[in-house]
Amino acid sequence: MAETAFRRNARSESVALKVLTANRLTDGEVVYFNQEDGWIHTLSNASVGSDEETVAALNEAGAASAARNEVVDVNLIDVFQEGSALRPARLREIIRAAGPTTHPEFAR
Repeated sequence: MAETAFRRNARSESVALKVLTANRLTDGEVVYFNQEDGWIHTLSNASVGSDEETVAALNEAGAASAARNEVVDVNLIDVFQEGSALRPARLREIIRAAGPTTHPEFAR
């Protein structure tokens, strides 16, 4: 178990991929930004920034959405590619991606 956690942490440290996340202002839902569809519920369909230009564009889109009061707590998060899936690098974002922790019925 400790070895698996260590490998995950080591892989997370070298991640250069970024995804924009926030909470939707109307209902508090965790959302991820997709450049074509706007704010969506699934991390797997989020737009990924892998270079400075794309990351800057994501940042600008997040700031504009926050200014329009669509979302709050806008953040760029580190993710890594695991097969065809995107995985958050930090525990906080793993928990946010899984859904509310208050009751199993509400998990995604």
